[in-house]
Amino acid sequence: MSSSSFDATDLDRLITGIQSWVEIESPTSDTAAVNRMVDRVQADAEPLPIVVERTAGTGGRGDILTLRTRDAGDRPGILILSHLDTVHPIGMLAGPLRFRRDGDKLYGPGIYDMKGGAYLAFAAFAAVASGNNARLPVSFLLTPDEEIGSVTSRDAIEAEAKRARFVLVTEPARDGGKIVTARKGVGRFELTTTGVPAHSGSRHQDGHSAIKEMARQVLAIEGMTDYARGVTTTVGMINGGTAPNVIPQYCHITADLRVREVKTGEEFESKILSLQPADKDVKLTITGGMNRPPFEKTPEIEALLKQAQTVGRAFGLDVKDTEMTGGGSDGNFTAALGVPTLDGLGIDGEGAHTEWEHAYISSIVPRAKLIQGLLETLG
Repeated sequence: MSSSSFDATDLDRLITGIQSWVEIESPTSDTAAVNRMVDRVQADAEPLPIVVERTAGTGGRGDILTLRTRDAGDRPGILILSHLDTVHPIGMLAGPLRFRRDGDKLYGPGIYDMKGGAYLAFAAFAAVASGNNARLPVSFLLTPDEEIGSVTSRDAIEAEAKRARFVLVTEPARDGGKIVTARKGVGRFELTTTGVPAHSGSRHQDGHSAIKEMARQVLAIEGMTDYARGVTTTVGMINGGTAPNVIPQYCHITADLRVREVKTGEEFESKILSLQPADKDVKLTITGGMNRPPFEKTPEIEALLKQAQTVGRAFGLDVKDTEMTGGGSDGNFTAALGVPTLDGLGIDGEGAHTEWEHAYISSIVPRAKLIQGLLETLG
């Protein structure tokens, strides 16, 4: 570990930096807001001896920012992955989730998922780049749409990962500070039923209800959950109908699938896509599929975990990993490509996506030291 490694004297500076990022609200759907966050990171990066690349967003999403140490070139190195979008709408900062400190807790929209971790990675990257302390080239990719499945950034993530020897993901720590070495795969499906409308009083017998048919489909999908196999299915959104006295012509749902293995994902994707309407006078349309492959722990990932444990022991941090988590991340993409990936390296805390989302102040310096130590020792 270099002499520039973080210590308690850096805490206030790191908190100030985190605050400057958290106080730029950046919900995925607000492109201008996300790009204000990209502007902030780009401005923070300008004094550093690095290469900055900004790519215009596509599909109505924000821009992608890539920071590279000057020796990056084409030599395989380390890829850091962070996202700058959050789930919180504009206004949370002025309302229920204002930035504030309460004991060991630091509150703010997206502070845990994942601006706290993103800023600590930026601070570690800046320290390593300024001191030229990394054994390998380092690239830092900051994306605008992770919270909706990285639809516009997946290609960039996978392209960078194919050039990397290791990937470090700054999603938040889990279960009291544990890092992540395995995640379930994620599937997302859109189902629409189109029925035959009719007056619910005078011509009830002529109608074929889209909602009634969809209710059957909801039960079929929810019934696929199999905890023993690590499979969960959830219908998280539903809408339909036009008026209380009309047999509904349309209904729409969004369904979520989580699986442990690739083959299981293929199996349940096929089951959902093969659903058929019970009422043959109602049309059922299904789109979607697996959008994040499972992130399975490999011997190479185990070796990367051991390196993180060695780094942590040098300053008294006991680094452990959690069991396979159900939440997906951009690490799913990189691990599926066979690139050793460590995830959950970000800030510790609780309440992701809630009105009480917070980070633990006591985790700030240790997590920054861990990331910096990995950047300096991997190679």
